[in-house]
Amino acid sequence: MMKTITAVILFACCLLLSGCWDKMELDEYAFVQAVAIDETEEGKIDLTIHTYKPSGGGGGGTPGGAQGMKNYINIHVTNESVFEAIRDFTLHMGRKAQWSHMRVLLIGEELAKKRNIGEILDFFSRDHEPRATIDILIGKDKAGNYLEVDPYIEKTEAQELREITRLAHRYSAKAVETNLMDLSLQMKSETGIARLPYITRDKRNNPNSVPVAGTALIKKGRMAGLLKKEDTESLIVLTGKYDNGVIETDCPDPKKYETLEADSLKTKITPKIKGDSVDVHVSVKIDGIVGELVCHSLKDKAGYKRYVDHVEQSVERKLRKTIKLLQKKKLDAIGIGDLVYTKNPELWKRWKPDWEERFARIPFKVDVKVNVTSTGMDIGKPYVE
Repeated sequence: MMKTITAVILFACCLLLSGCWDKMELDEYAFVQAVAIDETEEGKIDLTIHTYKPSGGGGGGTPGGAQGMKNYINIHVTNESVFEAIRDFTLHMGRKAQWSHMRVLLIGEELAKKRNIGEILDFFSRDHEPRATIDILIGKDKAGNYLEVDPYIEKTEAQELREITRLAHRYSAKAVETNLMDLSLQMKSETGIARLPYITRDKRNNPNSVPVAGTALIKKGRMAGLLKKEDTESLIVLTGKYDNGVIETDCPDPKKYETLEADSLKTKITPKIKGDSVDVHVSVKIDGIVGELVCHSLKDKAGYKRYVDHVEQSVERKLRKTIKLLQKKKLDAIGIGDLVYTKNPELWKRWKPDWEERFARIPFKVDVKVNVTSTGMDIGKPYVE
């Protein structure tokens, strides 16, 4: 009897379960890999939606792939708002855009300077499909142009841009890596300065290359400055985001350089508040492996000390140069204001309204300590000796 009652109850429960009433098959979706956002002359949103094309063949995304076909399709849509433009995508493709596989989101430099990018990105942070790990990039001129490039090795340019940004940050420290969540946290910080990778393109000399060429600095939602690659490396050091990279130092001969591979780099920034002013102490500790020796020798203690002193002074000069550049632009991309807020919230309330002017006057003390852990496969002297 109990078994019969149990069976009836379970059957009744099954009747209450919902089925796949809103199901969609895979062939009804277009899987978006990237979106480029620009603005038309009339002030409308101009989207380039970069979707994966499964029938493109397995020979790569270039025209030389299988049957000469590409693995992606670009659809251009224009409307007053991002969401309305996205819905217009179905008018061209006949499929619903699916956003959970999106790799990168590009914003044109012209648009980034004119409009608050936070307003433009609102849809992508609010909708449930796009992931917070989407990489955000600023493209010189029009962002849509970068999705017309045939990738070197990846199947889509979206995937290639993601890998370029990720690996350039990890192995060369010449590109910042910022996703949708990082951007939101930076823009909502006390200083409100955000850092985004800046890409460019040389259509004439290298049409298929889209290198990262620096860092776009965002202030109050708009692009307010640009750092070159060499200053980007120093900024990454100053913000404590350095993973790996190569430290290049000059020789007496201006055409010769030496290199040290930074195996470990630790940065500590300490603001010291004194009354109504603040001093900042920057401490950098580097463990590195000699990459190239041209004008120094590490055969004895004296030679080792000369080499280490030279590297320390070189890194210090580069850091000071970047600090002065940021102070000249009055852009606290280092986050000193955030550290002051953490240390003394009440003081920060008084300083915040004129923080740009205060930041421009801050005295910085920079200490760099270098420890050479290995000279590589060769002994500590130049190969030519």
